[in-house]
Amino acid sequence: MNKQIIITALLALVAMTGWAKSKKTAEIKADSLLMFVQAGDSCMLQYNTFEALKYYQQAYNLAKTRSQERAIDNFDLPIEHLEELPEEKQEEIIGRIKNSAEKSAIVDCMVQMKLADCYYKRGNYRQTADLLKLVPEDSLSHDAFRQLCFSYQKQGDTDSYIYWTGQLVNHYPMDGEMVAGLTLAYAKNNQPQNGIVCGLRYCQKDSTNILVNRALADAWFMNRDFTAACKLYDQLLEQGDSTFNTLYSAGMCFSQIKDLERAHHYLQLAFLISGMQHYGCAYRLGVVCIDTKRYPEGLGYLNLAKQLMQPDTTIMKAITLSQGEGYYHTQHYEEAVTAWKEHLAYNPTSIATYYNIANAYVYFLKDSKQAESYYRQFLDLARKEEKPTDKLNQMIKSAEEVIKAFDLSRKSSKHKKQ
Repeated sequence: MNKQIIITALLALVAMTGWAKSKKTAEIKADSLLMFVQAGDSCMLQYNTFEALKYYQQAYNLAKTRSQERAIDNFDLPIEHLEELPEEKQEEIIGRIKNSAEKSAIVDCMVQMKLADCYYKRGNYRQTADLLKLVPEDSLSHDAFRQLCFSYQKQGDTDSYIYWTGQLVNHYPMDGEMVAGLTLAYAKNNQPQNGIVCGLRYCQKDSTNILVNRALADAWFMNRDFTAACKLYDQLLEQGDSTFNTLYSAGMCFSQIKDLERAHHYLQLAFLISGMQHYGCAYRLGVVCIDTKRYPEGLGYLNLAKQLMQPDTTIMKAITLSQGEGYYHTQHYEEAVTAWKEHLAYNPTSIATYYNIANAYVYFLKDSKQAESYYRQFLDLARKEEKPTDKLNQMIKSAEEVIKAFDLSRKSSKHKKQ
């Protein structure tokens, strides 16, 4: 009996020792976690996201390990069912259960949001979203929730942006900026009716938010309800919203309901704000002027719109030249000639281009008339070069020989007819 008591006491002592060690290890991890978080916070105060990221990542790794251990410790294994299975099968199932518990373990939300904030400030939006979407919504701070939404927006993932912004608005219905963003996102995603519902819900409590009103007006416009949109654009202008987009949209909207005088007024203001550089505005203003019989003014805007719509000459020179070479080397000679002719429209003094077109006509398209015309244009320009290169001299000689052959062919043909 005494022996049994001694054994029991020894077992209890061993258990207490293990518990004490476990407790001490947990305390060390907690201290280390706090140390890394505080170091990261200190770096962030200095806007040093590079160093902060290292500390927050270490804190995150510690927190993740701790949460996984806690998840396993607190996981109830179905012992009564496992005992019925072979030992090898028991170990396999226990391993799977533990692995599942580790994966489902929730990392300390505060640490996770600090790490995500650091990634966000460094422009790593994918990593930000991957971290924050795992945090329970009720645990997300307002700033973290917004970062989650904006991370998807900045990645161009409209569907995810709409979903998470909708969740945020459910939690913070008076966040006007996010309501406006959601309203506009719906409209741009071909769901303007959903955007209208979102915007109107907010306006029931606050009808003076310019961001929301602007987004709602655009949603009405995209939904082709121009009367409702015009009322909101009027309200925005009364509120002092005189941005280009509002004036331009108002002008287009009033032109849709045939209120051409107001359309003219707003489009004219918008065009002036654009520095008279927005070709779309110039075009629509010109059309409105013609429709209201302001013919000289309208023609002036339309001519200006035509000039503004011309593509960048430098870029078009490069594009058309490369297209010609690409078509030529892939034996698409007609397409090559078309591209090179377009290149000449942007670069009429391109000596080599005339030569290339002539070669394509004489050797591949068998059009001697067009070939001679372009060889002569080439020679007119090439002979004006003060310091021709050896290559250019060879091209001149070749072109002159081809033209001589054309002349001899014509003389021979004429002699035979005689």
